[in-house]
Amino acid sequence: MNNVAKIMGIPFPKITMDQTLQELSKVIEKDKSELFHVVTGNPEIVMSCQHDQSLRSIIDEAGLVTADGIGIVMVSRLKGGNLPERVTGCDLLIKLLEAGNQQKWSFYFLGADDATSKKAAEVISQTYPNVSILGRHHGFFKQEEDARIVEEIQSLAPDFLIVALGAPYAERWIHKYRLYLNAKIAIGVGGSLDVIAGKVKRAPEIWQKLHAEWLYRLIKQPSRWRRQLILPRFALSALFFKEH
Repeated sequence: MNNVAKIMGIPFPKITMDQTLQELSKVIEKDKSELFHVVTGNPEIVMSCQHDQSLRSIIDEAGLVTADGIGIVMVSRLKGGNLPERVTGCDLLIKLLEAGNQQKWSFYFLGADDATSKKAAEVISQTYPNVSILGRHHGFFKQEEDARIVEEIQSLAPDFLIVALGAPYAERWIHKYRLYLNAKIAIGVGGSLDVIAGKVKRAPEIWQKLHAEWLYRLIKQPSRWRRQLILPRFALSALFFKEH
Protein backbone atom coordinates (compact mmCIF):
# COMPACT_ATOMS: atom_id res chain seq x y z
CA MET A 1 0.00 0.00 0.00
CA ASN A 2 1.43 3.35 -1.03
CA ASN A 3 -0.45 5.24 1.67
CA VAL A 4 1.33 3.32 4.45
CA ALA A 5 4.98 3.34 5.54
CA LYS A 6 6.14 0.19 7.33
CA ILE A 7 8.64 0.49 10.16
CA MET A 8 9.87 -2.91 11.39
CA GLY A 9 6.59 -4.40 10.21
CA ILE A 10 4.35 -1.80 11.87
CA PRO A 11 2.19 0.10 9.35
CA PHE A 12 2.11 3.89 9.81
CA PRO A 13 -0.41 5.73 7.60
CA LYS A 14 1.12 8.61 5.64
CA ILE A 15 -1.13 11.28 7.12
CA THR A 16 -0.50 14.70 8.63
CA MET A 17 -1.79 16.01 11.95
CA ASP A 18 -4.65 17.79 10.15
CA GLN A 19 -5.63 14.61 8.30
CA THR A 20 -5.50 12.69 11.59
CA LEU A 21 -7.92 15.19 13.12
CA GLN A 22 -10.23 14.83 10.12
CA GLU A 23 -10.21 11.03 10.47
CA LEU A 24 -11.01 11.20 14.19
CA SER A 25 -13.76 13.78 13.61
CA LYS A 26 -15.41 11.31 11.20
CA VAL A 27 -15.26 8.57 13.87
CA ILE A 28 -16.98 10.87 16.40
CA GLU A 29 -19.73 11.74 13.91
CA LYS A 30 -20.54 8.07 13.22
CA ASP A 31 -22.96 6.13 15.41
CA LYS A 32 -20.59 3.20 15.73
CA SER A 33 -20.50 1.40 19.05
CA GLU A 34 -17.08 -0.18 18.51
CA LEU A 35 -14.16 1.57 20.23
CA PHE A 36 -11.63 3.20 17.88
CA HIS A 37 -8.18 2.68 19.39
CA VAL A 38 -5.46 5.19 18.44
CA VAL A 39 -1.88 4.11 19.21
CA THR A 40 0.78 6.81 19.25
CA GLY A 41 3.59 4.59 17.98
CA ASN A 42 7.02 5.58 19.30
CA PRO A 43 10.36 3.75 18.89
CA GLU A 44 9.86 1.92 22.23
CA ILE A 45 6.55 0.44 21.09
CA VAL A 46 7.96 -0.56 17.69
CA MET A 47 10.96 -2.26 19.35
CA SER A 48 8.77 -4.02 21.93
CA CYS A 49 6.56 -5.40 19.15
CA GLN A 50 9.54 -7.34 17.76
CA HIS A 51 9.53 -9.75 20.71
CA ASP A 52 6.13 -9.19 22.34
CA GLN A 53 3.44 -10.91 20.28
CA SER A 54 0.55 -9.80 22.50
CA LEU A 55 1.53 -6.14 22.09
CA ARG A 56 2.01 -6.67 18.36
CA SER A 57 -1.53 -8.01 18.02
CA ILE A 58 -2.89 -4.99 19.93
CA ILE A 59 -1.09 -2.65 17.48
CA ASP A 60 -2.35 -4.70 14.50
CA GLU A 61 -5.94 -4.38 15.74
CA ALA A 62 -5.73 -0.61 16.39
CA GLY A 63 -7.83 1.74 14.28
CA LEU A 64 -4.89 4.08 13.73
CA VAL A 65 -1.15 4.16 14.53
CA THR A 66 0.45 7.61 14.48
CA ALA A 67 4.15 8.47 14.12
CA ASP A 68 5.00 9.55 17.66
CA GLY A 69 8.53 10.88 17.39
CA ILE A 70 10.95 12.23 14.84
CA GLY A 71 12.87 8.91 14.91
CA ILE A 72 9.92 7.16 13.26
CA VAL A 73 9.62 9.89 10.60
CA MET A 74 13.37 10.03 9.85
CA VAL A 75 13.69 6.25 9.48
CA SER A 76 10.67 6.17 7.16
CA ARG A 77 12.23 8.84 4.97
CA LEU A 78 15.60 7.10 4.83
CA LYS A 79 13.81 3.91 3.75
CA GLY A 80 11.64 5.65 1.16
CA GLY A 81 8.43 5.52 3.22
CA ASN A 82 8.27 9.31 3.51
CA LEU A 83 5.94 9.87 6.45
CA PRO A 84 4.88 13.54 6.17
CA GLU A 85 5.33 14.58 9.81
CA ARG A 86 5.21 13.33 13.37
CA VAL A 87 1.87 13.10 15.17
CA THR A 88 2.77 12.86 18.85
CA GLY A 89 0.37 12.03 21.64
CA CYS A 90 0.85 15.41 23.31
CA ASP A 91 0.39 17.46 20.11
CA LEU A 92 -2.60 15.35 19.09
CA LEU A 93 -4.28 15.83 22.48
CA ILE A 94 -3.88 19.62 22.27
CA LYS A 95 -5.32 19.64 18.73
CA LEU A 96 -8.25 17.46 19.86
CA LEU A 97 -8.98 19.85 22.74
CA GLU A 98 -8.89 22.81 20.33
CA ALA A 99 -11.27 21.03 17.94
CA GLY A 100 -13.35 19.77 20.86
CA ASN A 101 -13.79 23.33 22.07
CA GLN A 102 -15.51 24.11 18.77
CA GLN A 103 -17.39 20.83 18.43
CA LYS A 104 -18.30 20.49 22.15
CA TRP A 105 -16.67 17.06 22.43
CA SER A 106 -16.57 15.18 25.72
CA PHE A 107 -13.49 13.69 27.41
CA TYR A 108 -12.55 11.35 30.24
CA PHE A 109 -8.96 11.53 31.54
CA LEU A 110 -7.25 8.52 33.08
CA GLY A 111 -3.68 8.75 34.38
CA ALA A 112 -1.01 10.83 36.16
CA ASP A 113 -1.02 11.37 39.93
CA ASP A 114 -4.18 12.83 41.45
CA ALA A 115 -2.84 16.39 41.91
CA THR A 116 -1.58 16.48 38.30
CA SER A 117 -4.85 15.02 37.00
CA LYS A 118 -6.83 17.66 38.92
CA LYS A 119 -4.57 20.50 37.74
CA ALA A 120 -4.70 19.31 34.09
CA ALA A 121 -8.53 19.22 34.26
CA GLU A 122 -8.55 22.79 35.66
CA VAL A 123 -6.23 24.06 32.90
CA ILE A 124 -8.31 22.34 30.21
CA SER A 125 -11.58 23.78 31.63
CA GLN A 126 -10.13 27.30 31.63
CA THR A 127 -8.46 27.06 28.20
CA TYR A 128 -11.19 25.10 26.40
CA PRO A 129 -14.45 26.07 28.17
CA ASN A 130 -16.69 24.29 25.63
CA VAL A 131 -14.95 20.95 26.16
CA SER A 132 -16.95 18.68 28.45
CA ILE A 133 -14.80 16.87 31.04
CA LEU A 134 -17.11 14.04 32.06
CA GLY A 135 -14.68 12.53 34.55
CA ARG A 136 -11.10 11.80 35.51
CA HIS A 137 -9.16 9.29 37.58
CA HIS A 138 -5.51 9.19 38.61
CA GLY A 139 -3.26 6.48 37.20
CA PHE A 140 -2.10 4.96 40.49
CA PHE A 141 -4.84 2.40 40.90
CA LYS A 142 -4.65 -1.32 41.64
CA GLN A 143 -5.91 -3.96 39.23
CA GLU A 144 -8.86 -4.74 41.51
CA GLU A 145 -10.07 -1.15 40.95
CA ASP A 146 -10.22 -1.65 37.16
CA ALA A 147 -13.83 -2.83 37.13
CA ARG A 148 -15.08 0.26 39.00
CA ILE A 149 -13.15 2.62 36.71
CA VAL A 150 -14.34 0.83 33.56
CA GLU A 151 -17.92 0.97 34.89
CA GLU A 152 -17.63 4.72 35.46
CA ILE A 153 -16.28 5.36 31.94
CA GLN A 154 -18.98 3.09 30.50
CA SER A 155 -21.77 5.02 32.24
CA LEU A 156 -20.36 8.41 31.16
CA ALA A 157 -19.85 7.38 27.49
CA PRO A 158 -17.24 10.03 26.52
CA ASP A 159 -16.31 10.87 22.96
CA PHE A 160 -12.63 10.54 23.93
CA LEU A 161 -10.97 8.41 26.58
CA ILE A 162 -7.50 9.87 27.14
CA VAL A 163 -5.19 7.35 28.85
CA ALA A 164 -1.95 8.70 30.34
CA LEU A 165 -0.62 5.50 31.90
CA GLY A 166 2.57 5.28 29.83
CA ALA A 167 3.33 2.94 26.93
CA PRO A 168 2.72 0.09 26.48
CA TYR A 169 0.61 -0.22 29.65
CA ALA A 170 -1.98 2.26 28.32
CA GLU A 171 -2.32 0.29 25.08
CA ARG A 172 -2.79 -2.99 26.97
CA TRP A 173 -5.36 -1.45 29.34
CA ILE A 174 -7.41 0.05 26.50
CA HIS A 175 -7.34 -3.20 24.54
CA LYS A 176 -8.25 -5.33 27.56
CA TYR A 177 -11.42 -3.34 28.27
CA ARG A 178 -12.23 -2.16 24.74
CA LEU A 179 -15.60 -3.95 24.63
CA TYR A 180 -16.84 -2.30 27.84
CA LEU A 181 -15.51 1.27 27.79
CA ASN A 182 -18.38 2.79 25.75
CA ALA A 183 -16.15 5.60 24.48
CA LYS A 184 -15.89 6.42 20.79
CA ILE A 185 -12.10 6.88 20.68
CA ALA A 186 -9.38 5.86 23.16
CA ILE A 187 -5.81 7.18 22.95
CA GLY A 188 -2.69 6.51 24.99
CA VAL A 189 -0.90 9.85 25.42
CA GLY A 190 2.12 9.10 27.64
CA GLY A 191 2.98 12.00 29.97
CA SER A 192 0.80 14.59 28.23
CA LEU A 193 -1.25 15.42 31.33
CA ASP A 194 2.00 16.27 33.16
CA VAL A 195 2.76 18.77 30.37
CA ILE A 196 -0.74 20.31 30.39
CA ALA A 197 -0.65 20.62 34.20
CA GLY A 198 2.75 22.33 33.99
CA LYS A 199 4.48 19.60 35.98
CA VAL A 200 6.80 18.80 33.05
CA LYS A 201 8.00 21.60 30.80
CA ARG A 202 7.72 20.99 27.06
CA ALA A 203 10.81 21.73 24.97
CA PRO A 204 10.79 25.29 23.57
CA GLU A 205 9.48 25.56 20.01
CA ILE A 206 12.94 26.04 18.51
CA TRP A 207 14.05 22.65 19.92
CA GLN A 208 10.85 21.08 18.54
CA LYS A 209 11.49 22.58 15.09
CA LEU A 210 15.05 21.25 15.15
CA HIS A 211 13.62 17.81 16.09
CA ALA A 212 15.80 17.83 19.21
CA GLU A 213 13.06 17.54 21.84
CA TRP A 214 14.59 14.28 23.03
CA LEU A 215 17.92 16.08 23.67
CA TYR A 216 16.19 18.89 25.59
CA ARG A 217 14.45 16.32 27.81
CA LEU A 218 17.74 14.50 28.38
CA ILE A 219 19.48 17.73 29.44
CA LYS A 220 16.59 18.57 31.80
CA GLN A 221 16.30 15.01 33.13
CA PRO A 222 19.70 13.27 32.91
CA SER A 223 18.11 10.22 34.58
CA ARG A 224 16.39 9.53 31.23
CA TRP A 225 19.67 8.45 29.58
CA ARG A 226 18.96 4.72 29.95
CA ARG A 227 15.57 5.19 28.30
CA GLN A 228 17.11 7.26 25.50
CA LEU A 229 19.51 4.41 24.64
CA ILE A 230 16.65 2.81 22.74
CA LEU A 231 16.75 5.59 20.11
CA PRO A 232 20.10 4.65 18.44
CA ARG A 233 19.22 0.96 18.84
CA PHE A 234 15.88 1.57 17.15
CA ALA A 235 17.47 3.59 14.31
CA LEU A 236 20.00 0.85 13.49
CA SER A 237 17.49 -1.99 13.83
CA ALA A 238 14.85 -0.24 11.72
CA LEU A 239 17.24 0.82 8.96
CA PHE A 240 18.50 -2.74 8.46
CA PHE A 241 15.11 -4.39 8.92
CA LYS A 242 13.83 -6.10 5.77
CA GLU A 243 10.19 -5.04 5.36
CA HIS A 244 7.85 -7.59 3.75
